[in-house]
Amino acid sequence: MTYDVIINGRSCRVHLAHVDLAHKDLAEEPGQWLCAVDDREVRVDAVLVRSNVLSLIVGDVSYHVKREKSATGTFLWIGSSRYETEVRDPRSLHSRRAAGGEAGGTRKIVAPMPGKVVRVLVKEHEAVQAGQGVVVVEAMKMQNELKSPKQGRVQKVVTAEGASVNAGDVLLIVE
Repeated sequence: MTYDVIINGRSCRVHLAHVDLAHKDLAEEPGQWLCAVDDREVRVDAVLVRSNVLSLIVGDVSYHVKREKSATGTFLWIGSSRYETEVRDPRSLHSRRAAGGEAGGTRKIVAPMPGKVVRVLVKEHEAVQAGQGVVVVEAMKMQNELKSPKQGRVQKVVTAEGASVNAGDVLLIVE
């Protein structure tokens, strides 16, 4: 598994591989992981103590790690030190969209599935923020709010309320 991890604003790539019985020569006990942080390998023994609390042994040092989620973000407590964290799986659609939202250029918001446009939440030439809802599409009796992939201005609204759309149809363009 590979993750992009941001800790207090510093970004790194973390590769995790569980040491299992397939690697009997490496596995001494269950819960061991091979971990590479920016290509520097370390061996970690991890045990979930309770929900959101891990006991880690890295080398010969033991760490008590607690995850805290709040309205302002996700934090890790290691001992008495608090770190702001964000973890992204680069394979996930959400992470790819977040990474793509940083880039310049025009972006098309497309219908993810066939359905009906219930509401258009923005007008042409209106400023939008990344993650702001821009159009609502109903599919299978569920309303799905599509969000702007980037901060910018609505260049063109291609659809209208009440219009039927197919998967992949362009609904609006943000520049």
